[in-house]
Amino acid sequence: MADIGYLLIVLGLAAAVYSMVTSVYGVSARRPALVLSGRNAALVAAGLTVGAALMMEFLLLTHDFNVRYVAETTQLGQSLYLTITALWGAQAGSLLFWSTILAGYTISVILVTRNQHRDLLPWATSVLMLTLAFFLTVLVFLRNPFERLTFIPADGTGLNPLLQHGGMMIHPPNLYMGFVGFTVPFAFAMAALITGRLDDTWIRTTRIWTMIAWTFLSMGVLLGGRWAYDVLGWGGYWGWDPVENASLLPWLTATAFIHSVMVQERKGMLKIWNMILIVATYGLVIFGTFLTRSGVISSVHAFALSNLGPMFLGFLTLVLLMAVGLIIYRRDLLRSKNQVESLVSREASFLLNNMLMVGVCFAVLWGTIFPMISEIFTGDKITVGPPFFNKTVGPIFALTMLVMGFIPLIGWGGATTEKFLRHLIRPAIATGIGALALFLLGVHQVYALIGFSLCLFTGYTTVSEFVNGTIARRRATGENPFQALVNLIQRNRRRYGGYLVHIAVVFIGLGIVGSQFYKQEVTQALSPGESMQIGDYTLTYLGLQQDSDLVKQDLYGQLMVSQGGQQVGVISPQQEFFTAANQVMTIPAIRSTPKEDLYVIVAGIDTQSNSLTFTAHINPLVMWIWLGGVLLILGTIIAAWPAARREPAPVTEAVAERASTRI
Repeated sequence: MADIGYLLIVLGLAAAVYSMVTSVYGVSARRPALVLSGRNAALVAAGLTVGAALMMEFLLLTHDFNVRYVAETTQLGQSLYLTITALWGAQAGSLLFWSTILAGYTISVILVTRNQHRDLLPWATSVLMLTLAFFLTVLVFLRNPFERLTFIPADGTGLNPLLQHGGMMIHPPNLYMGFVGFTVPFAFAMAALITGRLDDTWIRTTRIWTMIAWTFLSMGVLLGGRWAYDVLGWGGYWGWDPVENASLLPWLTATAFIHSVMVQERKGMLKIWNMILIVATYGLVIFGTFLTRSGVISSVHAFALSNLGPMFLGFLTLVLLMAVGLIIYRRDLLRSKNQVESLVSREASFLLNNMLMVGVCFAVLWGTIFPMISEIFTGDKITVGPPFFNKTVGPIFALTMLVMGFIPLIGWGGATTEKFLRHLIRPAIATGIGALALFLLGVHQVYALIGFSLCLFTGYTTVSEFVNGTIARRRATGENPFQALVNLIQRNRRRYGGYLVHIAVVFIGLGIVGSQFYKQEVTQALSPGESMQIGDYTLTYLGLQQDSDLVKQDLYGQLMVSQGGQQVGVISPQQEFFTAANQVMTIPAIRSTPKEDLYVIVAGIDTQSNSLTFTAHINPLVMWIWLGGVLLILGTIIAAWPAARREPAPVTEAVAERASTRI
C-alpha cells in the first residue's frame, strides 16, 4: 500500500507537468483539443494526489509502523481523531495535505468555470499545476511520506504532545484551506496578465474563491490563537511567534486586496495595486510554508531543521520574478482611467486602509525575518520579541480602526469637508461621552483609553448604518423592525456583511486592549487547604488527583474559586506527562465571563509536601475576541453569499436603501 501511495504521487507529478505544458501550448497554438487534454490531465493529477492522501490515511488508521511517517506520528494508544489528523501532524504529511487541498481547489475551479472564460482558464490551470507540480516534486524527491523503515517497530512514538488537542481537527485544516485557496486568484491574475484581459473579469471570476480562502484563513488564525490560549499555558493567545506571524502576513495583504478590488470594480482604479497585492499574498503563502518547514526559525509550531529551504526559496524567487515581469510588461494596460478625486471619499479611505495594512505587514515581516538576517551578517541570531511588534503594529492598527470608523460616514466619489464634518458630530459626541464614562469607571491608562475610544467610535458609526437603514426601510415599507433589518441585509449582502465584519473587528479590538493593558498575574505555592488571592478571586487548593492511560499521565490540582466571598465553582488545572515523548504539557483551567477570564495553571509540583505552585491570570475581555471571531465568520459568509436574481426594487424600497446611505 505504501508503494502504491508513492506511485500515485509520481503519476500525479507527471500528470501535472503534462497538464501545465499542454495547456500552455494548446492555448498558444489555438488547438482546443490540447487545451481540453491539459484540463483533463489537471483533473487526473488532482485525483491522483487525493488518492495518495487517502492511501496515507489508510496506513495511519491501520498502524502500518513499517512506514516511517506512521511510526513517527501515531501509536497504538492514540485516539482515533488524533490518528486521522496525523496526516498533517509532521512535515511530509503536511506537504501531502497541502497538495491535496490544492488538488481539491483545482477540481472545483475547473468544474465551476469549465464553460466560462476559455481564454483565461488554460493559463490559470497551468499556474495551478505549476504549484502542484512543485509540491509533488518535493514529495517525490525530498520528503517521501511513504518511506519505509528497515524494520517494523512494536509501537510508534505518537504525535508531538503539543498537537494532541482537539484543535488539531480544525485549526490546521482551516489554515491550510486559507493558505492554499489564494493560489486560485493568483492563477487567474497571472492568466489576466498573460492574455492582456486586465478589466475586472478575473476579479469577478475569483471573488468567491478569494472570500472562501480569506474566511478559512481568518478562522485558522483565530483558532490558532484559541489553541495557544488553551494549550501552551502562558496566559496569552498571541505571542508574535514566527509561525503565527507567517499566518498573519498573507491575511493582511489579502484583507487589503479584498477592499482594493471593490475600488477597481466601482471606479476602475488601483489595477496595478491589486495585482501587487494578490502576488504578495501568494508569495507570503509560499514564504510562510518555507518558514515552517525549513527549520530556519525557532518556534513551537515549526518542523525540524531540513534541506527544503533552498528549494522553497528558489520556487518563490522564480514565481515572483515571473509575476513582477508580467506586471511591468503590462503596466500600460494596468494604468487606471480614474483617480481619487477627493480625500473625503470611500475610495480614498480604502486606499489609506490598504496602506496601513501593508505597513503592518512590512513591520511584522521585518520583525520575523530579522533574526535570520542578523545571523547571516553577524553570526548571531538576534531575537525580536513582542515589545517590538506591540510598539510598531499597535499604533498602525489603531489608525486602521479609526479609518474603519470613517468609512460608513462617506460615500463613493467623495463629499465636501463641511458635509463630512456634519456627519462626524454625533459619533464624536457619543465617543466623547463613552470615553468620559470609561475614565470615571477607572480606565486611566492613556493608551487603553485611546484604544477603547477608537473601538467605540467605529462601533457607533458602523451600527448606525444598520439602525438608519432599518428605520428608513420601515418608514418606506411598513415592515416590522426585525423584518426590515433582515431584508436590508439581504438586499445588499456585500455591504452589510462587510459592516458585520467591521463590528467583529471592534469586538476583537476591545478584547485585545482589555487583555493587554489590564492583565493581572499572581504565582504562589499552596498546600491543601491554603488559599491565594488575585483581583476579587480567592483560590483555595483542595487537593491533588491523578489519572493515566496508555499515552500519558495526568495530574490535576483542584481549586475552589470564590468571588466576592461567594463560591462560584471548582476548576482543575493540570499537567500531562507523555511517556513516549518524555514531555510535560501544562493545561490551564479557564473560567470565562464577558468581563474577564480567570486563567490558572500548575507551574510546579512538590511531591514530598503534596504542594503545588499555581500561576493565576486575570485576562479582561478575552471572551470578546472569540465572539468577534464568530461574528467575523458570519459577516464574511453573508458578504460572500451569491445574490439571487431579483426584480427591480419597488420605489418605496429603493427610497429606503438610498436613505440608509449617509453621503
